Amino acid sequence: MEFKVVNLKENNPSVELAIANLEIELEIAKCSNIKAIKFIHGYGSHGTGGAICLAVRKRIVDLCRKKKIKYYITGNEWTIEDARAREIIFECPNINIDEDLGHHNPGITIVCIQ
Repeated sequence: MEFKVVNLKENNPSVELAIANLEIELEIAKCSNIKAIKFIHGYGSHGTGGAICLAVRKRIVDLCRKKKIKYYITGNEWTIEDARAREIIFECPNINIDEDLGHHNPGITIVCIQ
């Protein structure tokens, strides 16, 4: 498997649990043949302020800065015009059928694994 989709907001977890799930999924990916993960975190459209979205993005930025992940792409950047997106599509050919590709979805983040 090259690409995985992980729904961090499924079952309405706490922010802490969503971040723990993110960390677990990244560790699993590093031990597998997973090259990229699409994290679904929502964006707070239901008036909850997007706490999971903000925490996930903050953690992903921190992981990138610490070189624990290669790079990330926000849902708004997840388009064929983005060079990083094209690199992921080249590495993971099955990803080009992703329903969010080109739809500027702020509720997702794509992470490229080291």
